[in-house]
Amino acid sequence: MLRLLERRSIDYVPLAERHGKVWHLWPIWFSGDAHLATIAVGVLGIGLGGNLLWTSVAVITGCALGTFFMAFHSTQGPQLGLPQLIQSRPQFGYMGALLVWVVALVAYIGYNAFNEVLVAQTVRQLAAARHGIDAPVIIVFTLLAAAIAAVGYDWIHRTQRWIAYAMLAVLLLFSVAAAALLRLPARAWDLQDFRSIPFLVQFFAAAAYQLSWSIYVSDYSRYLPREVSVRESFWWTYLGAYVGGVWMMLLGTVAAALNPHAEVAAAVEQAADSVMPGLGRPLLVTALLGLVTISSLNFYGASLTLLSVADSLHPAPATTTKRLIGLALATAASIAIALLASADFVNRFGDLLAVLLYLFTPWTAINLIDFYVVRKGHYSIREIFNPRGMYGRWNWRGLLSYGVGFVVMIPFFASGLYKGVVARALGGADLAMLVGLPVSALLYWALCRDLDLERELRQVRIADAGLDPDVATNPAS
Repeated sequence: MLRLLERRSIDYVPLAERHGKVWHLWPIWFSGDAHLATIAVGVLGIGLGGNLLWTSVAVITGCALGTFFMAFHSTQGPQLGLPQLIQSRPQFGYMGALLVWVVALVAYIGYNAFNEVLVAQTVRQLAAARHGIDAPVIIVFTLLAAAIAAVGYDWIHRTQRWIAYAMLAVLLLFSVAAAALLRLPARAWDLQDFRSIPFLVQFFAAAAYQLSWSIYVSDYSRYLPREVSVRESFWWTYLGAYVGGVWMMLLGTVAAALNPHAEVAAAVEQAADSVMPGLGRPLLVTALLGLVTISSLNFYGASLTLLSVADSLHPAPATTTKRLIGLALATAASIAIALLASADFVNRFGDLLAVLLYLFTPWTAINLIDFYVVRKGHYSIREIFNPRGMYGRWNWRGLLSYGVGFVVMIPFFASGLYKGVVARALGGADLAMLVGLPVSALLYWALCRDLDLERELRQVRIADAGLDPDVATNPAS
């Protein structure tokens, strides 16, 4: 059993242990989007009165924007051999990175609690049961997802590939049948029936949803050989996440257009059965399996984040046992939230998770501008784990840029908890991401203009000398 468990956690993956093929990034991120939660994102525009044509355009373009930034994070994995969030230390400092990690931890656990509630609702739909099955369904579903996360990186990749193949078959069958047989009202395709509020809400919801993967995307590319190019890792990630996201959201859009007053699971089942009787259940079951594996990714990320927090507070070697303890804590927390949450609490917690997405927007801008523009991928692996190292305990440049980026987004917020003045003026449209990304990135870049990067690069070479003793020439030098 122990041989099955991944040995690495937040520590560096040596070049001698790198393995896998870059095309494996396509199925892991296609499956990352091929599940019920993604379908639910695609119904927003229809629910606000948009038609099928313009809601579909919003989904396609919104996913294109959000996936663009997400896929650039994936390229960091082969270059650094580290999980995503531990890479925040050079931008925010050894202790400063705790800010992002705590937010990420709440998001991981919260999203999985939502997934568990969604699974229980879907199983009730499939079993035609009204009550009494939620608790056992939630527990079994969660333990299965946690088991995949416990085994670790390689088995997560394998299960995502299996789900991708199954989902591709079912989606192709539905899409071909729908294209040939579905008959929708003329208004659904009316080019003149453009409504700005439903369009903007759907556009930015799709973009933010895709961007939300950024906090752990390089966790699943960090074992790839360093020879994998930025172009290869970007495009395999982008195409997987984009195709999966657009396809599943459009499934939700079509289902909502056919059954605007039904719950998501019921609408999807009815839409599939309308084009091919009996297809609804296989489609829902396959989407449920996708929800299991994406929950395992969330649990895996939560365990790594807990280890990162523990390492900042009390530096010590990361072990498999510690990763499993972190996983157990995250699993217990998500089950408790799912079992204790009332319907109203779940709605309010969903509003909180929307705010957490705002908190990730300035982080992704700062992390990417630092990697691609400021330091150009040159980091010291050893100094990232040094409490008194070259990156400092608190990096004022990153923290200030983050704070300013978040504050300027506030007038553009549009969530159930708070609507900013600009969002209210636009009828509820959320443009926060469009503001936070450039402001955070440009401010951080300006504040880093006085960094002595040549001196820092010399420090990196000295600090990481012999990092990969089994490799004759260290590519990082």
